[in-house]
Amino acid sequence: MRNDTNISWPSPGSAGLIWLGQAGFFVETGQHRILIDPYLSDSLARKYKGTHNDHQRMMPPPCAIEDIPRPDVVLITHAHTDHMDPDTLGPLFARFPDVPFVVPVSKLDDAKSRIGTGARLIGTYADETIIPIDGLTLTVFPAAHETCIYDAEGHDFFLGYGIESAGLKIFHSGDTIPFAGLSERLAKFAPDIALLPVNGRDKSRLEQGIPGNMTLAEALELGRKIPLIIPHHWGMFSFNTIDPAVILAAAQECPDSQIKLPVCGELMHIDKINGRETHQG
Repeated sequence: MRNDTNISWPSPGSAGLIWLGQAGFFVETGQHRILIDPYLSDSLARKYKGTHNDHQRMMPPPCAIEDIPRPDVVLITHAHTDHMDPDTLGPLFARFPDVPFVVPVSKLDDAKSRIGTGARLIGTYADETIIPIDGLTLTVFPAAHETCIYDAEGHDFFLGYGIESAGLKIFHSGDTIPFAGLSERLAKFAPDIALLPVNGRDKSRLEQGIPGNMTLAEALELGRKIPLIIPHHWGMFSFNTIDPAVILAAAQECPDSQIKLPVCGELMHIDKINGRETHQG
């Protein structure tokens, strides 16, 4: 299943981003093209067919994998299939075998099996700063998908990324709830844009094996001094989402930040973000 509408991809050198659904984004900083957590298949619907939470998509993929322009780097926050999807990343690697994939070092084995044994994998861990390609700096954040989980060496299973490129700073939190030290790390990084999950969490979902994320209120509180907040991780699965009307209503009551509700597959231009004046179109 896919949306046959042609995407207007951001032009090289012109800052913009496209929400691909769930936590996925295609970002053009003006210098680099970055792909984050793309889920463009129905692999979870096939896996959970016939179960209570059947993982049928509420929105079709905005594009086919073969339509994605060549990214300079792919960032993967963790190994859940809607973030590290073999049916998306395997074909992507086949198209672009030289593109590096940044993944949690704790999940390198998963990445090899899902992306490809010959893929250029860059394993990373929380509180590391890396330069995966020239001119692009990543500040690696820990994340708590309900809780922080570590491998035997103490490396986080869940990560977020602070992206610095062409004078633009973007924070993708990965899947997370608020946790001790996150707001301080974020204040130090001082992003221009925050990409934050808003699907929330509750006991019922957790008992079904569905770890949760920030509520909308928590996301807005975390990002209240950030010029632009883009809520994500909603609208994909009926059992794990939030009504977009609630996001729109909250945006009208948030004076310190600009809240932009993304439309899957729609180009969002970003201008003058460092001067705290933004334009989306």
